Amino acid sequence: MSIDNAPRLDGAGDFYPAPDETPAVAGRVEESVPAPKPSRSKAPLWRLLLRDRMATVAAAILVFVFLVAVFGPWLVGDAATDQNLDQSNLAPFHVAYGWMNILGTDPLGRSMLARLIVACRTTLLVALPAVALSCIVGSLVGMWAGYHRGWRETTAMRVADVIMSFPSLLMAVVVLYVFSPSAANIVLVLAITRIPIYLRTARAESAELQSRLFVDAARTFGARSGAVIRRHVFPILLPTLLTVATLDFCYVMLAESSLSFLGIGIQPPDISWGLMVSQGRTYLQTAWWLSFFPGLAIVITTVSATVLAAWARIATDPAQRWRLTVPRSRHSRLFPTRKVVS
Repeated sequence: MSIDNAPRLDGAGDFYPAPDETPAVAGRVEESVPAPKPSRSKAPLWRLLLRDRMATVAAAILVFVFLVAVFGPWLVGDAATDQNLDQSNLAPFHVAYGWMNILGTDPLGRSMLARLIVACRTTLLVALPAVALSCIVGSLVGMWAGYHRGWRETTAMRVADVIMSFPSLLMAVVVLYVFSPSAANIVLVLAITRIPIYLRTARAESAELQSRLFVDAARTFGARSGAVIRRHVFPILLPTLLTVATLDFCYVMLAESSLSFLGIGIQPPDISWGLMVSQGRTYLQTAWWLSFFPGLAIVITTVSATVLAAWARIATDPAQRWRLTVPRSRHSRLFPTRKVVS
């Protein structure tokens, strides 16, 4: 035994083991160490959503709006159409006339709260189908054109250029002036004007993915183009499409409100938030609540959808998802803010 490996005597006269006798103790210590926990980046989306306060509030607001659109008209009944001229233009925030008039009444004595609830359903019944129709058509054509390239891509892009050469809102105004302004026509014209957004996005992503190695491998094993697009291209493209659709929902809802404000959108006896703003603009000095509350509903809904879309874009991107898992203290150290010296 060498001098370095020999047992040593401590100050109390006891021997302690040499360095080559410590692996057994180290082995017992290693066995007691717990297994590493799974990475936070693999956490489900709802947990990542709860970690972001702004995105959580935005999601809660949107869920509340959808619930109001589904169940609200059934709860208020005929309160949105019942007229009472004795209670015309009642000011809001007074419970003396019942909770249904808590947001005031219009010139015909109809409840503003009930009309907001019914208008919520009408607004969403225009915005959601228009976004869904344009997203489905534009995505399918874009993936087909981007995957096959050639004349298919050229034809699809030229059609998109023709549609985008006309301002979407101006085209909607012209079409609705020629044809009768109804909810179906509004959905159709808004869907057509928004198709190029999804077509260009899907075409660009598909053109890049069709040269990837896993797509080449699928083609080598005999997979058809439709199966490759459905199984390999579409799942990767879906998060981007959902983010674009969420942002486009805000634009479509604002476009419907603008058309209703101009008088060529939703027509009475139907009611929407934009039509309520239009009907109340002549009473701004005497009854400000007629336009304020529907305008506030539009702003809150669009801002919530925008915030949720920004969160969803990061949460569905594997390269950026880690930003949602970093605690606030660590995130501030990683991305320090610079102070501006005046």
